[in-house]
Amino acid sequence: MTRFRGGPPQEPEDAPPPEPIHVPITDVLDLHDFHPREVLPVTEAYLEAAREKGLVVVRLIHGKGKGVQRARLHQLLREHPDVADFEQAPAEHGGWGATRVQLREGPDTR
Repeated sequence: MTRFRGGPPQEPEDAPPPEPIHVPITDVLDLHDFHPREVLPVTEAYLEAAREKGLVVVRLIHGKGKGVQRARLHQLLREHPDVADFEQAPAEHGGWGATRVQLREGPDTR
């Protein structure tokens, strides 16, 4: 790994791709563990895997912050074919820092 003064570490161009990270599929996905640019692709893969596993309701923890991540996530959920509905999680499950998602039941919609 090469580090340039004042910048983030840089991987050499011929470096092998990073090893995939195994994320267990439960009814909760904490997005704090991911870089902001990974949040949408990780969420899409998670929703597909959750539906395949038979989960009907899941919770996405995006944090409270300024709401940028929440807005991006909600836009994805509005357009996602596996999502029947979504809403702010109840206060005891994260409130406005988390989103409760109802997945479609039945045959795959894709």
